[in-house]
Amino acid sequence: MNPARSAVARAVAAVPRAQAARRFSVVAAKATSARAATRVAAPAVQSMVQQRGVKTLDFAGTKETVWERSDFPKEKLHQMFANDTFAVIGYGTQGYAQSLNLRDNGLKVIVGVRKDGHSWKQAQKDGWVPGETLFDIDEAAKRGSVVMFLLSDAGQKEGWNIIKPHLTKGKTLYFSHGFSVVFHEQTGVIPPKDVDVILAAPKGSGATVRSLFLEGRGINSSVAIYQDVSGKARERAFGLGVGIGSGYLYETTFEKEVYSDLTGERGVLMGAIQGIFKAQYEVLRAKGHSPSEAFNETVEEATQSLYPLIAKNGMDWMYANCSTTACRGALDWAPEFYKATKPVFERLYASVENGSETRRSLTENSRPDYRQRLEAELKEIADMEMWRVGKTVRALRPENQ
Repeated sequence: MNPARSAVARAVAAVPRAQAARRFSVVAAKATSARAATRVAAPAVQSMVQQRGVKTLDFAGTKETVWERSDFPKEKLHQMFANDTFAVIGYGTQGYAQSLNLRDNGLKVIVGVRKDGHSWKQAQKDGWVPGETLFDIDEAAKRGSVVMFLLSDAGQKEGWNIIKPHLTKGKTLYFSHGFSVVFHEQTGVIPPKDVDVILAAPKGSGATVRSLFLEGRGINSSVAIYQDVSGKARERAFGLGVGIGSGYLYETTFEKEVYSDLTGERGVLMGAIQGIFKAQYEVLRAKGHSPSEAFNETVEEATQSLYPLIAKNGMDWMYANCSTTACRGALDWAPEFYKATKPVFERLYASVENGSETRRSLTENSRPDYRQRLEAELKEIADMEMWRVGKTVRALRPENQ
């Protein structure tokens, strides 16, 4: 996602004044510079200045081609998809966001969910009309020329036999995750040979996909082609990626998308970060630090001050704009954490690659008591002292006063 136009000082302000003065004296002097959003939109590009419309960029010595929203203006999208009906199957975080963004982009969209269920009622609140733009899954799949299969991974396994009969010759089957196709031996999802099969995977939650679209920005997404029967699948995949709200897109494969995605979620994006936060917080508390101090030094400073600086200009820039003591310590200890964690990441990737993670996900998420078990696990996290302290700390941020 592209940097937001707001001051770095806003990020620093949430940290205790003494911390800000100690570690960000240089940054404070540059308070008018732009602050990046919480998730990096594009890798840092070296040896060239990025210009709008440039297609081949140098990513640290590797040339890659990217597509931008400007390559697919609304007029082009309307022309490209003039005869299409997008049937969004599922109204979870991605189904909700992508269907609304497509609708707001002026394309013909219908939604397919279980009739009278929670998602059906939510879709009605968002303006989808039963019998006109809101149908059960079977009817929506039948009506759509582009069937956007956006149920959960476990839901796709269960729902495949419902939509499969409607994937007739000439249609397009769309995914936002390569999970079901790559691990078809576990899911049973094997696309017919006479349909295009494409993927556009936003690098963020559906909530972010929608909010960035409404802000006039756009999330970054990957695109992949599994089958190109029509000869037009690639261009349509990138166009659809823009239609759902992407700002820029890069190409991958179904397999690489799912391997990197599952590794990232279990690793630095979610799993590893919770584990590391918890470990440091507990050490500080055991050594007599107060809850507020432990939280500020573990979570608040990271999320409100340091991570935005990394997103803005990279790790080296953040190091250079901290105190010499902080920089020296980080340089010395980074190799220790690298040595400690790389074997864990190697085990994690192997678990993804051999299908173990898929089996566990499908088994756990298909349990009849899945929702109750999930809520219990999330409550356990919410009830941790660290995150209970976080509620109080967040309330003290200037913007929350």
